[in-house]
Amino acid sequence: MSNAVSSEKLAKDTGKSAGRIGVYLLIAIALGYVLTVVWGRTLSKADNAVLLSFWGMLMGLGAALSPLEQEISRQSAHAALAGRKAGRPAVITFVTSLVAVAVAALFTLIPSVTDKVYGGQFALAVIVLAGGLSFAFQFAARGLLIGQDHVRSYSWLILVEAAVRILVVAALVVAGLTQLYWFAIAAATGSFAWLLFARGAAKLVDPKLDAGEPAKPIVKNMLMLLAGAGLTASVITGYPALVSLLAPGGDKDKLGVLFVALFVARTPLTLMAPVQAIAVPTVVRLSSTEEGKHRLRKLLALGSMGALALAALGAVIGYLIGPWVVRLVYSAKNDPEAWWMAGLVWSSVLLAAMQLLAAVLVAQAKATKVLITWAAVVVATALVLLFFPGDTVVRAVVGLAAGPTVGLLVVMAFVVRGTPEPGNAKPSETSR
Repeated sequence: MSNAVSSEKLAKDTGKSAGRIGVYLLIAIALGYVLTVVWGRTLSKADNAVLLSFWGMLMGLGAALSPLEQEISRQSAHAALAGRKAGRPAVITFVTSLVAVAVAALFTLIPSVTDKVYGGQFALAVIVLAGGLSFAFQFAARGLLIGQDHVRSYSWLILVEAAVRILVVAALVVAGLTQLYWFAIAAATGSFAWLLFARGAAKLVDPKLDAGEPAKPIVKNMLMLLAGAGLTASVITGYPALVSLLAPGGDKDKLGVLFVALFVARTPLTLMAPVQAIAVPTVVRLSSTEEGKHRLRKLLALGSMGALALAALGAVIGYLIGPWVVRLVYSAKNDPEAWWMAGLVWSSVLLAAMQLLAAVLVAQAKATKVLITWAAVVVATALVLLFFPGDTVVRAVVGLAAGPTVGLLVVMAFVVRGTPEPGNAKPSETSR
């Protein structure tokens, strides 16, 4: 009976936490859109294009670091169940991610890459490097906070990150400092929001604990998760680049319209990390009891079926009103075809569901299966872009719908059929 009460209380508490985080997340998404509108109205088309490329790279690094938040939240949740702080494995996880993001950001300092990504403006690559390194600290702090159920601080960190950017941009506009570099610096300031929460997060970790845990399996586990996140980014923020690489050519005007619609639909997915992060400790806590495991399996099965139904409904709505919405927001010159919007909404809903189910695998210490899941998405998408009959636009639309469909089936097989083993994985346990 106590287990049932505990499970019911967990479900209630999780609902409250998700509600609070959801509200703050919606505000953060809205502030992100405001940011791009200010840039679009202030900068020239050429400078705005460069800044959006910079923004995509900066936020792409943030999205790629989401496994850091999830893994530390898993370790922190295990520590909370034992009534203690996270230990040395959390520190190793953080350092591994910090080095990985530094390598990725340094790659953009190569002159040929800087020319393509930032229009040859080296300073933007340096700002991305600084912002990416700071994101590692921020995501580690978020993981510690949510793992120990410090929902209020976690929610405020999400909001402060977005609010800082808007406040700095507003100050720059008032001061008349509307040059490209100033806006780029303002965009990067959000990644330093963790400094306001550093003291509270630091109290939740003690490097002296679990000092005997070997580093190698922790590093291997984290690198697999980061690789999976890189694949994720290639079909979310990096999809236009993937299309250009595998299916070059086609009607540039039509592709431009498609990518505008894609930007609108995919942007919320880059901010799914908080939702994934709360899912990880919830799964850890549910998996600590037999009754909780039964509830979890039921929720996963129903949720997976619900995602397919919601995607189908979204596709119908996208077909009916999607083109009108894009014309309303981005002017009449951006007029996508209805079937594009149906495929776009279908894929976006499935990608959101996949991100949540992948977080379940992270909670169960199954990073190998996370990597396989996202590899399946990328491979399916790439095959469509390379071999599907039709022009580039047709391949792009079919590819963005087909990849997540295959990926969802793969992750459903892993998650719904997988049975959590007795107890919980150790904080440093390697993935299966």
